[in-house]
Amino acid sequence: MVATPIGNPGDISARALQVLEEVDLIACEDTRRTGQLLAAHGLRKQLLSHYEHNEGRRVPDLVERLGRGARIALVTDAGTPAISDPGYRLVRGALDAAIVVKAIPGPSAAIAALSIAGLPTDRFVFEGFLPTREGALRKELEGLSGQPRTMIFYEAARRLGGSLATMASIFGQEREAAVMRETTKIYEETVRGSLGELAARFETTEALGEITIVVAGAGGGNEATRAAQAVTVDMLLEEGVSLKQASAIVARLTGRRRREVYQEGLKKRSQG
Repeated sequence: MVATPIGNPGDISARALQVLEEVDLIACEDTRRTGQLLAAHGLRKQLLSHYEHNEGRRVPDLVERLGRGARIALVTDAGTPAISDPGYRLVRGALDAAIVVKAIPGPSAAIAALSIAGLPTDRFVFEGFLPTREGALRKELEGLSGQPRTMIFYEAARRLGGSLATMASIFGQEREAAVMRETTKIYEETVRGSLGELAARFETTEALGEITIVVAGAGGGNEATRAAQAVTVDMLLEEGVSLKQASAIVARLTGRRRREVYQEGLKKRSQG
């Protein structure tokens, strides 16, 4: 499993080039793109297309070749194989056949974005690409509204503004986030702010290129934000705030849905 550059061609490692030179076959998403990468480093190798829509029929053949002693490298168009790209099925098939699989680590857009987002990095989740349909998008984000860990998403540039607006409506307008565009490339850009601010910006400003979104988890962000999100419905009720108002306040601080918080409060009240 050989990681390749996500933009800047200088990011390929010496070990990756050595492995690509030594293997018998390179399975890749796009033979033309991989061919260009190899040519830039003076390499010529047998290439075999291996992408999302033919992976199912390619895996048995590749595993059979591996079983006969062939040395095969898997690369994708950019970044680390199997991370929102083809690769998992081949790895699983090889492991099931007792074939050794090795990682040649390197670039990953998700990790690159996380490292410069300015959000907590000790615990995080990678969610990959979001659903394209609004209903499915809202359902997925609602399921993540209470996620305490930093979240990483990939998104198409044309959908960025709409997806950020939906995130802001579900996670809360003030939830911290960062948008990375064209990471490691010439026009690399990182924009940080609240989800509300980012949604407003990218609804009126066209985004181009590859996009990664990093969003603070519920309770994430800076110390002031975490302290504010420590406020609970029970604490507010003790101060004389109504359940409806308390639910609205907690929902805004944590990015959770107000109805969800309100229902939890009702349940606690009935049990108390």
